[in-house]
Amino acid sequence: MQISAPALLDVPTAKPMVAPQRRRSTQWLRVLSPPVLLVLWQIGCSTGFISSRTLAAPSQVISSFIALTADGALQHHLLVSLGRVAKGMSIALLLGGGLALLSGLSRTGEYVIDAPMQMLRTLPVLALIPFFIIWFGIGEVPKVALVAVAAIFPIYLTLYSGIRGVDPKLVELAKVIGLSRGALIRHVILPGALPTALVGVRYSLGISWLILVAAEQVNATSGIGYLMNDARDFMRIDIMVVGLLIYALLGLAVDILVRWLERRLLAWRPSFVNAAA
Repeated sequence: MQISAPALLDVPTAKPMVAPQRRRSTQWLRVLSPPVLLVLWQIGCSTGFISSRTLAAPSQVISSFIALTADGALQHHLLVSLGRVAKGMSIALLLGGGLALLSGLSRTGEYVIDAPMQMLRTLPVLALIPFFIIWFGIGEVPKVALVAVAAIFPIYLTLYSGIRGVDPKLVELAKVIGLSRGALIRHVILPGALPTALVGVRYSLGISWLILVAAEQVNATSGIGYLMNDARDFMRIDIMVVGLLIYALLGLAVDILVRWLERRLLAWRPSFVNAAA
């Protein structure tokens, strides 16, 4: 049997395999961008483009940081601020978490607790500073109370939302296999609400530092906020920048800590990021 020429031409020919091109990594930009910004900042201050009355140069900020660290002032104020945030967050976790459990697990609790919490969370926290000074004096209590009040609402809202957002099929399955109410809460509802609750903790920690800035500038004798307020009175822009950087680094540190807790506590949860890796 003879095969015609057109038929031979119709036979598909194998294409040479081309190795896929690897995508260029841009992770180096994450490391490069901060030093570039610092260099531009220093150049702007050295050339006079940025006035020293407006913003201190990085070299001056570093020098002030070293001086404050050498005499122990920065460590003292930092420990005071950390203690206030720790106390305020502890109160917020206990109260916010407890109220969210009562409201999320009980219809009666929702009727009694949720409406007042929704009303109170709309109040501007900074407007409460004069009232807290009148009620609690000018010591540590009003500062810790302000942090607690600011942090309690994200914890309450996210935990309440997480409890009410648990898959009803899982709850029904737990009832079918005979789990008691306590076991249902412990093994199904709380683990299901934990991812959302941890988001609330991260948000509350960020708010805590923001509120502490204002709280420590009112009738305070220690803390990073007091250090910045004292530097403002003497026009020490460099020390004010040091305080801002400390707040930023503390916020980043606590966020990294909560992310680490998320990875440890939520190792059971599948993630599309892990699946794509």
